[in-house]
Amino acid sequence: MRSTLSGQSILVLTAVCLSSSMVGLEISSVPIILSTLEKVLRADFRQLQWTINAYTIAASTVMMATGVLADRYGRKRIFVAAIIAFGVASLICGLAPNMPVLILGRAFQGASGGAMLICQIAILSQRFQDAGERAKVFGWWGIIFGFGLGFGPIIGGGIAAMLGWRWVFLIHACGAIVAACVAMSSVQESKSRETEHLDVVGILSLSLAVFCLVFFITQGSELGFGSPTTLAVLVTAVVGLIVFIIAERSVAYPMFDFSVFKVRRFTGALLGSIGMNFCFWPFMMYLPIWFQAGIGFKGFSANAALLAYTLPTLVVPPFAERLALRRGTGFVIPVGLTTIGLGFLVMMIAVITGPAAWLTTLIGALVAGVGLGATNTPVTNTLTGAVSSDRAGMASGIDMSARLISLALNIALMGFILTGGVLQHLKNALGLSMGTLHLGSLAAQIAAGNIVIPLDGSGLTSETAHAALTQGFIWVMLYGAICILALAILSFVLLRQDIEIDSHAAPSELK
Repeated sequence: MRSTLSGQSILVLTAVCLSSSMVGLEISSVPIILSTLEKVLRADFRQLQWTINAYTIAASTVMMATGVLADRYGRKRIFVAAIIAFGVASLICGLAPNMPVLILGRAFQGASGGAMLICQIAILSQRFQDAGERAKVFGWWGIIFGFGLGFGPIIGGGIAAMLGWRWVFLIHACGAIVAACVAMSSVQESKSRETEHLDVVGILSLSLAVFCLVFFITQGSELGFGSPTTLAVLVTAVVGLIVFIIAERSVAYPMFDFSVFKVRRFTGALLGSIGMNFCFWPFMMYLPIWFQAGIGFKGFSANAALLAYTLPTLVVPPFAERLALRRGTGFVIPVGLTTIGLGFLVMMIAVITGPAAWLTTLIGALVAGVGLGATNTPVTNTLTGAVSSDRAGMASGIDMSARLISLALNIALMGFILTGGVLQHLKNALGLSMGTLHLGSLAAQIAAGNIVIPLDGSGLTSETAHAALTQGFIWVMLYGAICILALAILSFVLLRQDIEIDSHAAPSELK
């Protein structure tokens, strides 16, 4: 029989999806207003970077700790507190008189947003135990979260145009009030059975290690990877990680149970989670550059073209969950990752062909989006379902931490590879007579999409700049394709047993 959600369950799902949409929108809508912040608040390039990085670093830092705290003190309690904190942080951002206050608000927003994500998954995993219901609710969760991520650029741009840039943040202060009320009235409190001990050393050491690692990745290129500051940060990250490992192996109730990696389903699904954030979401930061500077889309057309990349993440998740019930996660997750890789290869072929192949680029983006939509919710469902329900917070903490750390790492790596490809082409086309520093500066400008460069005696033309940008994107897309296909193979090796198990499920379990 088909499972039908009760009214109470629908309200729980509504609270989770409302908070999920806020997190998704705030991730992808803020980059649209960076140029406005540069003018209105007189932000420099470093401050604009911190507007994004403060959110990512803070979210990565709190996730594992939030999962444990939710298991320990109550998932509803932490969830509601995170929603309220997100609303307050959004209010701070929307009313910020200058960039330092805005960056501080973004860090607060990232921490509370990361906490909300962890609690969302833990609450759904604990509330919905039936396989059919879990597939349905995680499908809806994936659609709503994907809607926020996918339509964030258009929604954020529309809000900024009609109401002003401050309402890109203030609207979430209003949404948080509604989400908190629905959560308080519908979500039932749940805790882990192991509530006697709190792993304080593990929480502090891992939080410190994650913060320092993400800081090193995102800020190392600017400060210099060999500078005393970045080296000190790296050493602190290593020390924090060592302390964390020692602590987790010596306490009776660790926040991070290393034994979960002995579960092939958990490890295989985690590779899928890392894979999505190894190429798909990081590339979303750079794809608009190619749409505008590479292909020539302008304004709204560039934002609309991005829908080819993100729209499938809304449509595909329910079908992916149904397919996972029939064929198993061992089939769906590797196929989804492979599809993302194929999308990157198609986009790379289009880039090699030239700007006239805009349709092929959109097709490649669409294929990659289908792969992401097919992978996202089965990965989350499998990760939390592979462990006992009272450890759902820990499992979702590992999942989301892996996602954001992978995201931060590959935003930096893709930028490095893009600039490296541009620089290599400039060296071949112009030689080294200009000086390495000058070439590096030009490469950074071109990688940012500035290909209309006036002649300065260097021999650089717009045509050469476009060719350099093309080479940079070929390198980035090839990197993304290779990484995601390698992770697809590894996940298949670990999850292939699930194909056999799930394909022999009883017919009643597949309805």
